[in-house]
Amino acid sequence: MKRIVSAGLVLLMLACMVTVSASPGSVGNPLVTKSYLEGAFAESFRSDVAASLNSAVDKAYSKLDDVYHEYIRYNFTPRFLQITLAAGETVVLSQGASFILLSGTAMLTAANGTIININNGSEIISGSSLNQFQRYFCVENTTAVITVSTASTGQVDGYYLTSGSGPASPPYIFTDVARSAWYFDAIDYAYKNGLFAGTTATTFSPGAPMTRGMFVTVLYRLDGLPAAGQSGGFSDVRNSSLYYYDAVTWASSNGIVTGYTDGTFQPDKAVTREEMAAIMHRYASFKGRNMQAPGNAYDAFPDSAEVSSYATAAMRWAVSWEIIRGSGGRLLPKNTATRAEVAQIVFNFCENT
Repeated sequence: MKRIVSAGLVLLMLACMVTVSASPGSVGNPLVTKSYLEGAFAESFRSDVAASLNSAVDKAYSKLDDVYHEYIRYNFTPRFLQITLAAGETVVLSQGASFILLSGTAMLTAANGTIININNGSEIISGSSLNQFQRYFCVENTTAVITVSTASTGQVDGYYLTSGSGPASPPYIFTDVARSAWYFDAIDYAYKNGLFAGTTATTFSPGAPMTRGMFVTVLYRLDGLPAAGQSGGFSDVRNSSLYYYDAVTWASSNGIVTGYTDGTFQPDKAVTREEMAAIMHRYASFKGRNMQAPGNAYDAFPDSAEVSSYATAAMRWAVSWEIIRGSGGRLLPKNTATRAEVAQIVFNFCENT
């Protein structure tokens, strides 16, 4: 009898062992073997990590592209992308970008920095024709504008902009604005934020005079192009098709400009430094900025007595907030302002107030 019971127990144990095995790490099989960890689990884990990392990289590229494109409006491709350009169209390359001409003809029409032909190590200057199937690379702090003469195809990588995909002149392509210039950051800021346009596709003309109409237009853009309001009544600002009409009307409606005693605004007249201070002062008041003028920095200028009475408080305020910092240690209130000086003064206003 004992033998029969023992045999039955053995058969029962064997029956339990012959059940379908559960996968390692499951409730049915809580033990995890080394072979499982090194085999199926490691493979699955590596696959999951790779998928997660690839997804993270793609998202990072996408986010970087969104931020960069929003800020300076370039497109971005991490790998070579083929593009097609019609005759006369351009491709603009930012630093670190490359271009390979596959078909057609093209030339480097403008460059701010250094362009290298990677195939032979030579530096390319503006006006040079590009050779097909050679890679042209923008080094640090460089922008290149390539114009195709005939219908062409090419490959581009990095940050680039083609004709029709954004503003005609992206930031950093002004050939007359050196990065070492005192006004570079101001012009860069003003251009990126749509306050200024270039005088041509590749020039800014920093030393050119700024007219009264242009200056008020800059402030109008800074304010976000609001509704123009009622006509200012200036006898020489009646044509609504002129570029400065809405800006001058808006400024007049809000007490930012007052014009001259003869009822004119004289939009084509070069703006003086004290006129600019007075207009900026009224604009700051309109925007609810701090209108106090702390300190005595203004009195330290040897020509402060040359400031007209109507502009004295405005100039004192502008100097106190370092919106106007003088030129060669002087205020030069009657001097006309250049485009670079206006860009710097608007930049100072945005930074300091």
